[in-house]
Amino acid sequence: MRQTKRDELVRKALDIFYRNGFHATGMDMLVAETGISKTSMYKHFRTKEELILAALRLRDENFRNWLFRRMDELGNTPREKLIAIFDALEEWFALREFRGCMFIKASAEYQDREHPIHSQSAEHKRLLLEHFKSICAQAGAAAPGDLARQILILKEGAIVMAVLGQGCDAARDAKLAAQTLLASALPGN
Repeated sequence: MRQTKRDELVRKALDIFYRNGFHATGMDMLVAETGISKTSMYKHFRTKEELILAALRLRDENFRNWLFRRMDELGNTPREKLIAIFDALEEWFALREFRGCMFIKASAEYQDREHPIHSQSAEHKRLLLEHFKSICAQAGAAAPGDLARQILILKEGAIVMAVLGQGCDAARDAKLAAQTLLASALPGN
């Protein structure tokens, strides 16, 4: 499939927003770094916020596809897939371009819960939670929703700790906590 100018703009803007943040990235910076004129940008997006939303949607799709694929590749059983979340995070944290969670950043910069950018960030987390809940149910959890929220909290906490560089191996530490959690929450232990 041929990439359109709009797709190219969203992809490039995603990288710039991820690296620099949303408020710190102005239209002049986007023009300079993408090589796409302001006229062309405004042809596709009426505001910078519309471009941010498009970049967040792309990031959501890319991240969930990557994480779910890695979970399936690294784990055969539902329990192994839940643990594989943290192995995948370890891979992500090791990347030179790792700068944390774009959705945590977006919700911090757009704190009004009614703002579309904050809502888009919350939707990303909801979609992760639903996927984790489904796997927790497949694993036989008595309360799959509760277990999924706890796994998500460990995942999110690991991301924050990895960004802050608090002298820990955030993915490994979260994985150990998840193993303890699963041992008490799933049958057959």
